[in-house]
Amino acid sequence: MTASGEMVAVVIGRNEGNRLTPSLQSVQTAGLPVVYSDSGSSDESVDRARKLGVPVVELSPNRPFSAGRGRNEGLEEALHRWPGAKYAMFLDGDCELDPAFPVAAAAAFEQHSDCAIVTGHLSERHSEASIYNRLCAIEWRSPAGRIENMNALGGIMVIRISAFRKVGGFDLNAIAGEEPDLGIRLGLAGYSIIKIDAPMASHDASIMRFDQWWKRAVRGGHALAHRYAQHGRSRFRDGRREMASDLFWGLGLPVAILALLWPARGLSLLLLGGYAVLGWRVYRRYRRDELSRADAWLVSRFILYSKFAHVIGIARYWLNRLRGEFRIIEYK
Repeated sequence: MTASGEMVAVVIGRNEGNRLTPSLQSVQTAGLPVVYSDSGSSDESVDRARKLGVPVVELSPNRPFSAGRGRNEGLEEALHRWPGAKYAMFLDGDCELDPAFPVAAAAAFEQHSDCAIVTGHLSERHSEASIYNRLCAIEWRSPAGRIENMNALGGIMVIRISAFRKVGGFDLNAIAGEEPDLGIRLGLAGYSIIKIDAPMASHDASIMRFDQWWKRAVRGGHALAHRYAQHGRSRFRDGRREMASDLFWGLGLPVAILALLWPARGLSLLLLGGYAVLGWRVYRRYRRDELSRADAWLVSRFILYSKFAHVIGIARYWLNRLRGEFRIIEYK
């Protein structure tokens, strides 16, 4: 089976620098017609795409930028140029596509008529460059099969265009977490999402500093709050467990410790031991998943840190919602 006649690709990016050229070339190598959708880059991203002969969609700055908007508008342009496409490959500009994946994804769609999204295994190219890249590499790990927990759905995917259009595409108000939101809406419409056991793409997180990781975690909290607001009461109960956990560990327990500090004559500080218990539980879970001791400890430590960053992101979501304005949270 060939995917080139029935699949288009949309690569999105913002100030991707040197990473964009190999990203676009990887799609061309796979034989897919491709459009580049740019969210207000101030570097040479647009010129890099045009030098490769790739059509460019430059998003208007009159509306807030988001990955979802970039994919939606990029797909519109791709379908204007290649109207016969049945599937669309979405790729981020910091990723390189495995050349065999489009064919494998098209075959999966043919085998599963109810399938709306196909994903595969994502790898981190430079996981040894920093502990933050290593955390991303661990984050990408998940088993093949039908995806039920939509939090495992990322932005690198192949969609069935008819299903994508049926649910209205990506939510333009989601500045992050738009992929789980799309997955849930497709699930509620009766479609399935499948991860096949095949390499899909390699990713270059390029997160070298703690402040970059922190901003990414804040963005994750914003995304979680959006998912909860949209689908927390659906049959997927999306975000309910994560929201409760983040609010307890990142807000409720610290407030309780401080509030009881004087009345309890400092004994409330003993409650800090709860974080040690949580860290141990996370460590044990990742060890059961066959992660090394060093990686399991790394993940457990940063999951604790993320609780506090997520609370900030959750608060920012509700403030943004009150203002009626959502803007991207950049971390690179």
